[in-house]
Amino acid sequence: MASLARLELSADEVDRYREQLSQILDYVADLDAIDTSGVEPLSHAVPISAPMRDDSTRPSLPPDEALANAPARDETAFRVPPILAGE
Repeated sequence: MASLARLELSADEVDRYREQLSQILDYVADLDAIDTSGVEPLSHAVPISAPMRDDSTRPSLPPDEALANAPARDETAFRVPPILAGE
């Protein structure tokens, strides 16, 4: 995981984080063993109400206006620097 995140860790840190991650995974396994068959699923712990507006189509900005302050563009799109190594 550290190499995927491009982190440089010492051997001591690798050992410590390996142990901590193992404890987290053990805890998740304990939670997975709990019988939740009688528990109704929910999406939020507190009942909330979010008013929704009706979907409607409306004109959008013309590309030239939308890209007016873009530091770089490629025709009708924002141009961003590559984020993958080797590109």
